[in-house]
Amino acid sequence: MAAVTVALLGGESSGKTTLGLALAGHLNTLNVPTTFVPEHLRAWCEREGRAPLAHEQAAIADEHTRLIDSAAQSGVQVVVADTTALVVAAYSERVFNDLSLLPASLVAQKRLDLSLLMGLDLPWQADGLFREGPGMRADIDAVLRRELQSAGIPFQTVYGTAEARLRHALRAVGVLLKRPLVAHDPLLEAGTGRWTCENCSDPECERRLFSGLVTNRPG
Repeated sequence: MAAVTVALLGGESSGKTTLGLALAGHLNTLNVPTTFVPEHLRAWCEREGRAPLAHEQAAIADEHTRLIDSAAQSGVQVVVADTTALVVAAYSERVFNDLSLLPASLVAQKRLDLSLLMGLDLPWQADGLFREGPGMRADIDAVLRRELQSAGIPFQTVYGTAEARLRHALRAVGVLLKRPLVAHDPLLEAGTGRWTCENCSDPECERRLFSGLVTNRPG
């Protein structure tokens, strides 16, 4: 059986790595064999000691996709990916005004089972290396939302503390695995394994449920 693939999306300092490590670790403690795919863009920058140039972006995006595909074929049940090629494409647009990476990145994104977009409620933190500021984070968020919605790719936005984000991610993964991963979860319909939200049809839901999990449906 193919692995369930979970993509964590967002700009810099939005909590992707923290959630990804926590989610993978917790799933493994629940005897759900899970592998974590680190952010290749970050690893590249740390290795080279600089941000990539425009002509280097495509290879980085391709490697993101290759690493996720390889992990999905490794025999685990769940793959948690700390970003995808779509985030690289979003940076290419924002930094270099280059939209050429978007089509292939969206094709790769559509193959993934769950896209979780990090909310912008966490305070931005400098890392002394490559982060540019909260303005860049917000710009990347806007590009990701636009492209996901335009391509008809469902995504869920997670907000709140680290514990709240983990709980919401576990709910979403549990739906895909058809088993509850959060004990005594009042948002899971009894006996169905389906996550429900009474406000899911409300366009203002995401802003009001600031510590909740929201499914964004295109259109």
